Amino acid sequence: MTIVANGYLVSAPKATLEVSWNRRELGAILNVYGRKVAAAEWRDYAIDALKDRAVFSIFRRASEVPLFRIEKQPKLSRKQGAYQVVAATGVILKRGHDLVQVLKVLEKQKLRLVD
Repeated sequence: MTIVANGYLVSAPKATLEVSWNRRELGAILNVYGRKVAAAEWRDYAIDALKDRAVFSIFRRASEVPLFRIEKQPKLSRKQGAYQVVAATGVILKRGHDLVQVLKVLEKQKLRLVD
């Protein structure tokens, strides 16, 4: 789109769209999250909508780093899948095209104390 300003052709700035979660995706994530909160394993979460990805971060306590991050990166949807679960260490635990299947890796995770 071009705009004429003071006799000059100026291109309008492109709208910056953010990647976000839709209702179905949030429902699947919050279903797992609710079970883990009921089991007293998780206590807090954060949702980020960035330019290239959407992130759902899961915390044991709000003052700590996230235990897990569930990420949606649409640019990877034709390759290894748009969804991934990342551990606190940065290791990708599971990646895929179907969010429900990717979230199953969180059902197997148990917190344990390290001596």
